[in-house]
Amino acid sequence: MDIRAFWSAVLSQDRKALPEYFCRGAVIRWHCSNERFTVEEYVRANCDYPGQWAGEIERIERTDGTVITAVRVFPKDGSASFHVTSFLRLRDDRIQELDEYWADDGEAPAWRRQMNIGAPVRGAALEN
Repeated sequence: MDIRAFWSAVLSQDRKALPEYFCRGAVIRWHCSNERFTVEEYVRANCDYPGQWAGEIERIERTDGTVITAVRVFPKDGSASFHVTSFLRLRDDRIQELDEYWADDGEAPAWRRQMNIGAPVRGAALEN
């Protein structure tokens, strides 16, 4: 499966292309909000979500029958930022199960900033 093309269809909210990436009877789970979807429901939730979206695939890992992605997703107006970790279990080069974990991006909590530990992952020079 072309994982980059799949993510392009997700981000562009391509209602016609998305179902083609899934097996008949596939199950989609968004664990952080405790929701389970059929393919049709997933396409509707994704494509009817307000706004225009962009994103960056930060990591792709492949194991036996599973593709794992970490993707930064954001509205094109830059008003927010999210990360999603996705586990795509494949059968016959299509998604049979999709488990996703979504998180809002933001700064570290105050208590940890007060400890004066850590460094930004993005937007700062990396030191060895």
